[in-house]
Amino acid sequence: MEEVGVDRSIETSKLLADVLKKFYYSVVTSSLTTIVILYFSLIFEKRDADSQRLIRTWGICIIVCTGIVMIRLLITIIFSKSKTAVKNLLIVGTNDKALHLAERLAGKNSDHRYNLLGFVDAQWTNTNAVAQSGYPILSDIEGFHDFLADHEVDEVIICLPMKSFYEESSNITALCEDQGITTRILSDFFNLRLARSKTMYFEDETVGIVNTGTMEGFGLYIKRAVDIAVSLALIIIVSPVLFVSAIMIKLTSKGPVFFAQDRIGIDKRVFRMFKLRTMVPDAEAMQASLECLNEVAGPVFKIKNDPRITKVGHFLRKTSIDELPQLFNVLIGDMSLVGPRPLPVRDCRGFEKDWHRSGFWHQRRFKVTPGITCLWQIGGRNDISFDKWMELDLYYIDNWSLWLDFIILLKTIPAVLRKTGE
Repeated sequence: MEEVGVDRSIETSKLLADVLKKFYYSVVTSSLTTIVILYFSLIFEKRDADSQRLIRTWGICIIVCTGIVMIRLLITIIFSKSKTAVKNLLIVGTNDKALHLAERLAGKNSDHRYNLLGFVDAQWTNTNAVAQSGYPILSDIEGFHDFLADHEVDEVIICLPMKSFYEESSNITALCEDQGITTRILSDFFNLRLARSKTMYFEDETVGIVNTGTMEGFGLYIKRAVDIAVSLALIIIVSPVLFVSAIMIKLTSKGPVFFAQDRIGIDKRVFRMFKLRTMVPDAEAMQASLECLNEVAGPVFKIKNDPRITKVGHFLRKTSIDELPQLFNVLIGDMSLVGPRPLPVRDCRGFEKDWHRSGFWHQRRFKVTPGITCLWQIGGRNDISFDKWMELDLYYIDNWSLWLDFIILLKTIPAVLRKTGE
């Protein structure tokens, strides 16, 4: 049989891309580690930072992180060149998903090297498509036991519909288990569009997990560490601005300096979000009488020339200074620097009315920590429709990375300077 694998030029280019990607993450991790180390050393050692110390610490972190990555990569390359790295593979099933999998394995984009033996299924199933694939049907399901006894098989992938072939799949898995053959089961049972699936042990039981988005793992710990360090540093830096703004608010209107409002956070937990007060004290009580003037489609409430905003409030909103107290929310963990904007309870109740019209897809944004800025803030804010706003939030959730957070933070600065904050 033909050995399935990538050609050398593709393999070399993908290896180089993998090395560069790992080196990039080493530099990012090293830089963040350096920032955290220096930050805490300045606090506890009370020493001034100097450029030589910064460069030396950063260099050591890069060397250590890059060394670990390269050792792992070298071990992977060494073992991938061994003969045992080439696996004899069988695909159980000849449906469209099975044929598509065989095509991917035989294509130039395959990441692994397999010797695809062929399919296991009834001889009369999907005959034309199987013939075009170039791989034969080697056995039917009933004769699978005898086939394994006479042939070397390392891995079996089951691509059968679980609903109608549960018993057959169970028998094949048990048979492979007895002979020490690795069995993989195509995890896309429910034809999910966005969700990813994986397996893990839970209380000594193997369970399957189906979830959406990429916001999990070690990257979230780094994200939280950055939130703490940056928010604390910014609070210290902007404290004079907050002090002057507080005086201006007190001198020009009655009422408290800060405005605290219940917002919906991660997992729909309610928290108090802080802002500098930009409206008259009874603004929330007046909103009901202004609902007819709402200029935004969907459950949110926005008016460009809101009569409740004070003169100082207009300036604070234009410059986004009113958002600065949310750094305290970031510090205590209710919010993040980057994430979907937390919505008021009133707006979230509007979601409930919208469920039967457009489905529950909006609700997925409540599965991540809300933030001060996100794609909506840098993409036009009030010029974007409600549905587009929600789509941008879901795009962020599904494509999250530390690099994306960094890009959003960088683009937030010119957005604020252009005074598109109101």
